[in-house]
Amino acid sequence: MKTIEVPVREQVSEASQLIFDQLQKRMGKVPNLYATIGYSGSALKGFMDFDGALSHGVFTGKEREAIALIVSEINACAYCLAGHTLAAMKNGFSKEDTLNIRRGKTADGKLNAVIALAKSVTVNKGHADAQALADFYAAGFTEAAIMELIGLVTVRIFTNYVFALTEIPVDFPVAEKL
Repeated sequence: MKTIEVPVREQVSEASQLIFDQLQKRMGKVPNLYATIGYSGSALKGFMDFDGALSHGVFTGKEREAIALIVSEINACAYCLAGHTLAAMKNGFSKEDTLNIRRGKTADGKLNAVIALAKSVTVNKGHADAQALADFYAAGFTEAAIMELIGLVTVRIFTNYVFALTEIPVDFPVAEKL
């Protein structure tokens, strides 16, 4: 079976190279997962645009990271768990908070509603549990938030699946196992 390697800049299209340059400037590196997605300039641009648009929606940075953590835990994505544990901690979560989110329960009722719905959507392939949806509405979220939550789940499933297929090296500190 052919192994997919992390490409270097010269192995990708000019469109991907431009995005690599932006990532290098913003993050100080081009993460292996993004580089691998960069084999397709269209896939990398679409991913970056979708992820970027969702970062300006109704969810806070902490809520977005909680969604990334629960989805990545369900999909057993070591790469995304590593990257998003680091990002969650930069957004104000403690290491213990990140572990609790991955277990599906925190001390914050509103955040629990977000985590529970994201988990239900992921586990049930879009068919959310009625109670999780009711709790999400009860926490004050609207239909716009539901659409964005589905988007955040979807963008994370994309990266989870890229890692599952490629098993590229994780270039972030490895997340603790539950």
